[in-house]
Amino acid sequence: MSKDEFQYGGQAVIEGVMIRGPEDLAIAVRKGAGDIIIDKKPVKSLTKKYPFLKLPLLRGVVALVEALVIGVRALTYSASQAADEEEEELTGREIFFTVALAFLLAILLFIVIPAGAAHFIKWMTPFWQNAAEGVLRIAIFIGYVVAISRMSDIKRVFEYHGAEHKVIHTHEAGEDITVENSKKHSTLHPRCGTAFLLIVLILKIIVFSFLHTPELWWRITSRILLLPVIAGIAYEVIKFSGKYYRNKLVSYLIKPGMWLQKITTREPDDKQLEVAVSAIKAAMDKDNKEILESRR
Repeated sequence: MSKDEFQYGGQAVIEGVMIRGPEDLAIAVRKGAGDIIIDKKPVKSLTKKYPFLKLPLLRGVVALVEALVIGVRALTYSASQAADEEEEELTGREIFFTVALAFLLAILLFIVIPAGAAHFIKWMTPFWQNAAEGVLRIAIFIGYVVAISRMSDIKRVFEYHGAEHKVIHTHEAGEDITVENSKKHSTLHPRCGTAFLLIVLILKIIVFSFLHTPELWWRITSRILLLPVIAGIAYEVIKFSGKYYRNKLVSYLIKPGMWLQKITTREPDDKQLEVAVSAIKAAMDKDNKEILESRR
């Protein structure tokens, strides 16, 4: 894949945006004094060291784990910079336990609770029991997102989330990445992580509906064991939809994920867009000139 075909991605952080490019990732944060500080580092992906991990399905699992690790580091860095505190680099052990704790909480909330609840609906057939579990899982996820969206600090993060999408849209439209050009673009994006999570939940309904798991321990264990497979499939789906989202059929299929982003994104102001523009330009840096010239 050439650099001009690379699909830029990122995430919102505390008072800033992280953008991941083909060679570097950059975090831009607005400090308390108003200055924008940028931290830029090379991307160190396992897929570069072990090319077989780029195979379909495997690359999705790798991407998910790496996104969690990078996300934890980016959030820690942004929090310290936004508060004008001395940055403390997380150790490998701290990152491992943070990501592990996040996984455990996710398993409890989105696997154990809905699987346990569905297990005790004895009057349903296994198919409808599993389908009910999936619907409950989606309801818990949407309820969680709506609940946190009401927190003032999270609203700020969601505004930066919208800014991240706007600058990526601007780049993909082949326009100069400026605040003014970015303002006209949507805060919704087909490759958003929110859409990815919803695809995972929908795929779980499809896959698990055909499993017969009469024992509670096996119902929960099977969901955990199949999670990497479902994440891998969801990654391929989100990559495909991100590439062909202008196709009429694909555009209809991705609508639920786009609707959900209306909760997880907000319209950013010019200052927030300025931070996002700084992040994507820093991530592009080496290849920016090449990309712009190839699109003229």
